[in-house]
Amino acid sequence: MSLDRLWMRSAKARLWRWWLDEVVHAPMEPILHPSRYRLLWIGGFTFIGHLVIYVIWGHLVPQPYENLWARLVMAFLALIYVLPRVSRDPSATQSGRLFSLATWIQLPWFFSWMYWMNGGNAAWLGSVAAMILIYYHATDWRLATFGLITGGFAGWASAELLGTDVHAFQEPMANVVVLGFAVIMGIMLGFSGANLRRARLLNTLSTMGVMAHELRTPLATVNLMGDVLRNLVQHDVPESKRKKLDELATRLQNLVRSMNRQIDTQISNAQLMRLPREQSHIMAAALVQDVVSQYPYRSSRERDCVQVHIQSDFCFTASRPLFAQVLTNLIKNALHALAAASTAPSPGDLRLDVGIHHGKGRIAVSDDGIGITHDQQQRIFEPFFSTQAGAGNGLGLTFCKNVVESAQGRLSVHSQPGLGAVFMIDLPLEPQATAEPATAPATPG
Repeated sequence: MSLDRLWMRSAKARLWRWWLDEVVHAPMEPILHPSRYRLLWIGGFTFIGHLVIYVIWGHLVPQPYENLWARLVMAFLALIYVLPRVSRDPSATQSGRLFSLATWIQLPWFFSWMYWMNGGNAAWLGSVAAMILIYYHATDWRLATFGLITGGFAGWASAELLGTDVHAFQEPMANVVVLGFAVIMGIMLGFSGANLRRARLLNTLSTMGVMAHELRTPLATVNLMGDVLRNLVQHDVPESKRKKLDELATRLQNLVRSMNRQIDTQISNAQLMRLPREQSHIMAAALVQDVVSQYPYRSSRERDCVQVHIQSDFCFTASRPLFAQVLTNLIKNALHALAAASTAPSPGDLRLDVGIHHGKGRIAVSDDGIGITHDQQQRIFEPFFSTQAGAGNGLGLTFCKNVVESAQGRLSVHSQPGLGAVFMIDLPLEPQATAEPATAPATPG
């Protein structure tokens, strides 16, 4: 009996983990395989297709409720796909919303409406079955499933409201079997396609992680060269050259530390979709101060611009190494934003605040850099999207978001172009471990 209970608990845990990983936390893809030419092709094909189908259903194989005006509305609605704001940047959030709305109207709503009006006859039964497969091919399987449910209901409601003489169904059970089979196949194809895309992403990230790890060997050699230079400084080197050699050795070793930080980032990014679940209790203030003190700054000016303010310390549960990497990524991005600004950084231009906000612990990383545009804010957490043209791989913030969410937290951004940016990490508190407010703000020494 105990073995059966253990197996049931294990099965429930696996099912719950699958639900979270594959349904709740998996990235949403409103437009599958997005590209400008794909959207232009879909828009043109749909526009012409509605007109051609009207000729077929209206004249060659007449259907009772075929309507020219409905077809014209659907045809011109397809022009949304070719709008510059949609086709120019298919991965943008606004493009996904417009695409989802236009597709929902044209596929599940319109097809369901005509299906109900025509009493599920053979022509529209086949059309709806084909529509279901097309819908799952065009958008995320979760969106397609939700769209079919809502679109089917909306189509039925439209038929009831607008159809005065709706045809009766001849073979209702046959319709149920055919449409049920189409839905099941659509879900299977959509789910397998999502798994395939995720597997390709994992392979790409794993390759990046391996390549990053292999860089440690030449970096170790460079670090050894720095030690050799330091040793040379101690033996028969004129005073005029000693200072320059010591400075060169320091710069080499700082470079090695910085590169090793980047390698750690890439290896962590290689775990983007499969973060380790080991967690421990973390005091926020100590974590922030450790990360700030150990960050490989490029200059003393860069180090002096960073300040830490502890308003209220708190405890949360997460992976300490991964959260340290999250803060490192946010600091690195903030320093890049400051470097891109026209003025040299000054003390306080980059701030890390630790406190409690609306019953949750908050770590805020604020900078007075160039800021982030509204359109970029909608996409900065997407994989492979980067605000730094020609630099970065676009995975840092995606990794940060996944790590924070794995700790049941939330990562958000608030920014205005030219006025800097604030990245806020909100985390659930450990009730018995909330610390008292600090007496004075701390800054890196």
